Amino acid sequence: MRRLRACLGAAAAVGLTAAGATALVAGNASGATTALSNRWYAAAPYLMPLDNDPPDPAAIMDATGLKAFQLAFVLAPNGGGCSPTWGGTAPVSSDTAVQSVIDTVRGKGGDVSISVGGYGGTKLGQTCADAAATAAAYQQVITKYGLHAIDFDLEEPEYENTAAIKNEIGAAKILQQNNPGLYVSVTTAGTADGTGWFGKQMLLEAKSQGFTPDNFSIMPFDGGFNGAASQTSALTNFNAILQSTFGWDQATAYAHEGFSGMNGRSDSGEIFSQADFQTVLDYATSHNMDRFTFWSLNRDRQCTPVDNGGRTSGTCSGVAQNSWDFAKYSVRFAGATPPSTTPTPTPTPTPPSTGCKTAWSSTAVYTAGDEASYNHHNWKAKWWTQNETPTATDWGPWQDEGAC
Repeated sequence: MRRLRACLGAAAAVGLTAAGATALVAGNASGATTALSNRWYAAAPYLMPLDNDPPDPAAIMDATGLKAFQLAFVLAPNGGGCSPTWGGTAPVSSDTAVQSVIDTVRGKGGDVSISVGGYGGTKLGQTCADAAATAAAYQQVITKYGLHAIDFDLEEPEYENTAAIKNEIGAAKILQQNNPGLYVSVTTAGTADGTGWFGKQMLLEAKSQGFTPDNFSIMPFDGGFNGAASQTSALTNFNAILQSTFGWDQATAYAHEGFSGMNGRSDSGEIFSQADFQTVLDYATSHNMDRFTFWSLNRDRQCTPVDNGGRTSGTCSGVAQNSWDFAKYSVRFAGATPPSTTPTPTPTPTPPSTGCKTAWSSTAVYTAGDEASYNHHNWKAKWWTQNETPTATDWGPWQDEGAC
């Protein structure tokens, strides 16, 4: 999915009912104590707060009515160890940047969930000694940010590691027990059959540990999918897997099932339009599914040019759209009505900019926000870089600003 990372902390938790849903109340640095309904956490789209040209969550909230964000990703330190970091590099314990994002969202009446894992990187389930140690690391995240929701994104390469998955599922169960009302989602890869062999093994591990999250969500993209029909077929097949694994009837399985899509152009070149999202949303609501989310808000804006040169970007969708078009489907899933907007524009060629920035130099040092020109395009540095040729890749240091 995400192509483009001790002793148990004491969380002050009290069960309550908020907007008809059980919720966790926990103290945190910003003093927020009010949870949203579970439906909002189930609708929270993914947002990378530190990478991929993070959008302003306040602007998204104003434009769409969205209230919840799924912040990604918490990982083990790149150098090893069992302490939580953002992206493997920024310790949660000393974080102020993500806390500022959370404070902004909560200041406007919203809230966040935090996703642990994702595609690539080293996960805490791989580096912590056991489930208890893994849970203790995640409890630090819950306590610091006063979380009411958490997402376990279990995929490559972690979900091929039996011991790591045992630690992650065990940690999720411990956190669920120690934080009453905590909304817990588990997200994994999707296939045409629902989910693959490793996804099924993860479900069996959950069954063996007696762990039932609020939902198990699949990501039906990057696997030869072709629009909404292939995705709803995968969701139907995954429902059958949940039934057979846990002994649930169809309705119970749907009540524990979720969808996590990718807006616009996927990593493998599949295209998922606004119409596809509407079709899947209709399927999810008509079957009373528990979750509808997508990767990602960083991508929920139009590329320049629209098709992004046939590449998948971490900062735009690759399809014609208004900014935050896809976020509005999450708002509708939560049961709210987004503000009305103008129709999606008809894509038109974007003329080259009038001037090129100073030519890129292999010996120069560039920091975040610095601009340079290369191969008749202007480029903006996303972070510190030197001697890395400007190329439009999801995880590279350069962002293409268009022809010049």
